[in-house]
Amino acid sequence: MLSDIEIARSATLSPIADIAAKLDIPADALSPYGRFKAKISAPFIRTLADRPDGKLILVTAMSPTPAGEGKTTTTIGLGDALNRIGRRTAICLREPSLGPCFGQKGGATGGGQAQVAPMDEINLHFTGDFHAITTAHNLLSAMVDNHLYWGNALRLDPRRLVWKRVMDMNDRALRQIVTSLGGNGAPAETGFDITVASEVMAIFCLAADLADLQTRLGRIIVGYNLDGDAVTCADLKADGAMTALLKDALEPNLVQTLEGNPALIHGGPFANIAHGCNSVIATRAALKLADYVVTEAGFGADLGAEKFFDIKCRKAGLKPAAAVVVATIRSLKMNGGMAKSHLGEEDLGALRRGCENLGRHVENVRGFGVPTIIAINAFSQDTDAEIAELRAFAAGLGVEIALCRHWAEGGAGAEDLARRVAEMADSGESRFAPLYPDSLGLWEKIEAVARRIYRADQVSADKAVLTRLKRWKKAGFGHLPVCMAKTQYSFSTDPERLGAPEGHTVHVREVRLSAGAGFVVAICGDILTMPGLPRHPAAERIGLTADGDIDGLF
Repeated sequence: MLSDIEIARSATLSPIADIAAKLDIPADALSPYGRFKAKISAPFIRTLADRPDGKLILVTAMSPTPAGEGKTTTTIGLGDALNRIGRRTAICLREPSLGPCFGQKGGATGGGQAQVAPMDEINLHFTGDFHAITTAHNLLSAMVDNHLYWGNALRLDPRRLVWKRVMDMNDRALRQIVTSLGGNGAPAETGFDITVASEVMAIFCLAADLADLQTRLGRIIVGYNLDGDAVTCADLKADGAMTALLKDALEPNLVQTLEGNPALIHGGPFANIAHGCNSVIATRAALKLADYVVTEAGFGADLGAEKFFDIKCRKAGLKPAAAVVVATIRSLKMNGGMAKSHLGEEDLGALRRGCENLGRHVENVRGFGVPTIIAINAFSQDTDAEIAELRAFAAGLGVEIALCRHWAEGGAGAEDLARRVAEMADSGESRFAPLYPDSLGLWEKIEAVARRIYRADQVSADKAVLTRLKRWKKAGFGHLPVCMAKTQYSFSTDPERLGAPEGHTVHVREVRLSAGAGFVVAICGDILTMPGLPRHPAAERIGLTADGDIDGLF
């Protein structure tokens, strides 16, 4: 059997102008990066404003496990399948982060016959967007330190700086550092986050255009002065230069699936740290260019889908027409307590127990008023009895289920899912509404997510957290949504509590105001904003073949 990367290399890709033509994008609206990828120009995107929107379809998933769920693969397979049945469809995905590519996760461009290409380039430097975001973030960091060095006219309190540095790599050694040693200013303790956790990344993915981007960048709070007042990026006059660095990056990237269908890949905030969705600009452009747009939100529905609905859709005025919850029988059995080494064995008891996790996610998604279907990403070792058990469970939920074989068969293996999704989207039955209103208090919003999505009995926080929330409300930020940062592996804050736990406590240990992005981050449990590499990182297996091709990336 061919590997994912061998399948990708054996595919015949079309020139990117031919892919653009499928969405009626003229060649002069493209900025090509080689033969197979390009940026879509901002002037062309502005001409789309008066077109009607297509139908937005969200692909989310059960809680992730090491057994794999295949959410990105299913997103691509569904997009290919919708095109196969005659529905003009575009796919919208996030850009992969280098940290996970070289860490534990590996590449993030799908798998088997359901991939976006060119795989190596997308997984590595792509069109340089993440480098631009990293540079813009660190320019502001440098300007903060420079302001302190040259007299500190804004009276920034060095003890109350909140702006760190970032890099697009997992590096635990940089979580806490000391800067300005050797007489280069006053030494200070700070640290690094990963680029996908940067507020600049969040702003990049929520901005409507360049003007909105600069306004949002200007609102970034870098720290507080000696009187306790916020000092912003605009106060430091850094917003213009940062926008200049991001000018080209803000144009969405166009690539293709292995079946030659258009995919827009743009932006990439993490879902367990940030809001986990591709850029608003790419999604809006796709909705003007296609009749159906298939997008995904990171990790399980408790993280990615909740933030997609409560942050991205709320801020961008998007109204999803349908949702797909992806699961695999292997992951369901693992959530039911089965060891990874035995997942190839039939175990209906473990499957039943694991279905509690899937059911919780389906219930949560449907709670937003969006018609929902379960997509089972099939493996060859799935047994007839297991499939029948899963169909019976779905029937008990009153939700449709589609068995998909897109990994092996491409779009042809997801046509049943595509037909059902198209019917749901066309039905007009979506009654989408966010989980909470803007008027609800910040702490009450945190409680709403913890109780209604995570099923926590208790939500706790230190007094300092509650004091900050009250201060931010008084300063005019009380209307903002909340962005929960917690483990992706469980509904609780304990990654070992699989299934669908109830009666647990969600403790908020820290809150951060992302005034530019327009949300408040609530950090729960032991989640880290700078991940580390595993004992045996994927980087150990990556290299070049004798022909100069990249090997081991996926």
